[in-house]
Amino acid sequence: MFDLGWTELLVIGVVALIVVGPKDLPGLFKSVGRFVGKAKGMAREFSRAMEDAADDSGMRDIQKTIRSATNPVGSAMDGVKDAARSLTDIDPKSHTGKLSAERAEAKKKIEAAAARKAAERMQREAAEALAKADAAEAELSKPADTPPADTAAPAAPKADAQVATSKDSA
Repeated sequence: MFDLGWTELLVIGVVALIVVGPKDLPGLFKSVGRFVGKAKGMAREFSRAMEDAADDSGMRDIQKTIRSATNPVGSAMDGVKDAARSLTDIDPKSHTGKLSAERAEAKKKIEAAAARKAAERMQREAAEALAKADAAEAELSKPADTPPADTAAPAAPKADAQVATSKDSA
């Protein structure tokens, strides 16, 4: 309504101080405060009377309908929530309830089979890892004087022969 900043209020206060005077300024502020309070009270009373009239004429329902029309996503989500609520209330004796129970039982069977297969796979992988570890351990525990199968064996005896000949010549 009125947009008064601090600077405008300061100017109004200085002008009021000059025009009215310092003696009568508190009385002026008191009467202005009463006037503003009465104006706010009248505005509040008017708003309340308009709201009551709108309630009496059914305007609230129209307003709600207009709001839902302007927000189609919200009204669609309300419809989806209502439909979901109706689907969760299934009679176990009805055809739908029997199908639901069969599907729940099938789901449990599928989950159990999947868990069994996963456990078997984990056991197979563990056995393979254990076999690899045993092979690596056996490879490491071979005696050091026997050369591995993939390396050349003649290199080591030549070095020993050279060391033996150098000791004999000395």
